[in-house]
Amino acid sequence: MTATQTTVNPRPAGMPGRHPRARVLLLGLAVAMLSASMFGTAGAVGKSLLLQGWTPGAAVTARVALGALVLAAPAAVAMRGRWHLLRRPVTWIHTGLFGLVAVAGCQLFYFLAVERLSVGVALMLEYLGPILVVGWLWARRGQRPRPLTIGGVALAVVGLLLVLDVLGEVQLSAAGVMWGLLAAVGLAVFFVIGADDASGLPPTAFAAMGMTIGAVALALAGLLGVVPMAVSTSDVLLAGVDAPWWVPVLWLGLVAAAGAYLTGIVAARMLGAKVSSFVGLAEVMFAVLFAWLLLGEMPAAIQLLGGVLIVAGVAAIKADERDDELPAATYEVEPLPEVDARSTLSRDVI
Repeated sequence: MTATQTTVNPRPAGMPGRHPRARVLLLGLAVAMLSASMFGTAGAVGKSLLLQGWTPGAAVTARVALGALVLAAPAAVAMRGRWHLLRRPVTWIHTGLFGLVAVAGCQLFYFLAVERLSVGVALMLEYLGPILVVGWLWARRGQRPRPLTIGGVALAVVGLLLVLDVLGEVQLSAAGVMWGLLAAVGLAVFFVIGADDASGLPPTAFAAMGMTIGAVALALAGLLGVVPMAVSTSDVLLAGVDAPWWVPVLWLGLVAAAGAYLTGIVAARMLGAKVSSFVGLAEVMFAVLFAWLLLGEMPAAIQLLGGVLIVAGVAAIKADERDDELPAATYEVEPLPEVDARSTLSRDVI
């Protein structure tokens, strides 16, 4: 074997011969489903607070602020050797857009829509976000959707309609529709910005900074009277059991915020914006399931059929993905200074 041949195939012993794209994609799908399941708990757990006098604005602010606090220490550890990234304008542009639009804006617009529309219609409007992602990728990157992707979008939308059961008594309001569409924009920004690691920030730091910015924005909205803020210390009812008010608050902060946003960003970077956004539709199915388990709201057969159609739509979109539309099999942050690279190598994906 010549020296040139050795250089062309410098694979260490035990390393696979093919790029492990399939393994990363499977892991990304698993992480995306985990994120959707954690996001899906927010509705049922949050509703237990709303039934006891909490306003939506107060519940959302507590959720996002606690999530940011939980991730603060892990984010600081992940940023060791990378604090110079905070001097880059792209870092603040991305985290600012994520915090203001994808976190604070999406939550705020959704609850403004709920004030004027039924919950089902408001959720349907918000979950037009993945379709906006397809449109964005078409307009911005020239990724024109092919027939299979269009069919997957149609299946997912029909499935979402069935899961939300919006074919019953629908109350429409022009202002409510506007707020719902703005919530969809916020959801689309979550997947597009979450999938872009140009800032170089590790997912933990990116999620923590974004939620901190979102929490500050929500608090300011409360102080300005845009969103009413009221809390209650009365016990709540979860799964037929009385629980202190801080139990759902901790759940919202630890699971539905810190865990959900962190895993959502990781999944978006592994799968790309389009696929991760449609896998995120599974949040609706999980929301129905947790509403059944925690609040006794039994899903109807038509909703279960809708869940099957959502999964079929996601599978069609994933099958239509081209290699040039997929993200790299692994994601990296900006290279560390050489002196610190060896000691911090194990923290690259914290």
